[in-house]
Amino acid sequence: MEKRTLFLLLLILGTAFWGISFSVTKLAIGQGQPLLFLCYRFLLATMVLSVIFWKHVKKLNATTIKTGASLAVSLVLGIYLQTLGITHTSASQCSFVAGITVVMIPVIKLIIYRKAAALKIWIAAVTALTGLFVISVTNKLSIGLGDLYTIIGAFCFAIYLIQVEKVSKVRDIIPTIVPMFATCAVFTFLLASFQNDTVWIPQATTFWLGIIFCALFSTAYMYTISNIAQRYISAERVSIIYLFEPVFGAFAAHFILGEAITSRLLIGGGLIFAATLISELKWRMPGQMAMPSISKQKKC
Repeated sequence: MEKRTLFLLLLILGTAFWGISFSVTKLAIGQGQPLLFLCYRFLLATMVLSVIFWKHVKKLNATTIKTGASLAVSLVLGIYLQTLGITHTSASQCSFVAGITVVMIPVIKLIIYRKAAALKIWIAAVTALTGLFVISVTNKLSIGLGDLYTIIGAFCFAIYLIQVEKVSKVRDIIPTIVPMFATCAVFTFLLASFQNDTVWIPQATTFWLGIIFCALFSTAYMYTISNIAQRYISAERVSIIYLFEPVFGAFAAHFILGEAITSRLLIGGGLIFAATLISELKWRMPGQMAMPSISKQKKC
């Protein structure tokens, strides 16, 4: 199995962890303390990854730390805003709205970097957005505070994915992973310190179980895999694969929180899956050989 295919499968597995994490996080934090939750989540992830990547930790230098810290800014903002969104809306709704990242990435690249994505990426993005619309938009076509937080968080996360793609093209990104999460832990600790109502040792068991799950699976595993995967897969394609997350998120919310699974979820999920397939197609023009994929034209 080639590396690109392997990382596609590992990313899809990771989206299952991410989807589950919406329900786990909502259950863990209730209506408060999202910053403290993230602080412990990033701290535990940093400790685990420091052990796994110890040989890189021993060789840390100023450049690596600076790169990791720069990636942490957009990442921590994105995760914090989406975590905040969970406290104002359902876990399934939040996971659906977070999928807007798939459309934001090619638009940001076009506006800021003057870099247009391939036609099939735009087709896949529109298909995925249609699926997202079918799943998440209510009959009243309304958007709540939780959705607003999640959309802004999705924008920050889109910036993060683009940054990771750029860094991975010019250097090995693995050494930056531990500094990145360590910076996230410091940021969230400082922000939590400014909150007067922070209870540093919550008594709820669900809080600590949520920390363990999110730190190990949706943070340490998923962000490591996604960062390495972007050596072989572009940010646009990665974001489309991430749209499996709301599908897993909806099923997790049903079994963990009792939220309903609807026909809109099944239809929208089918469109999202179709978008993923479209992004992986090799276009064949009449009388021509199939065009090589982006990952074979250049290292993405």
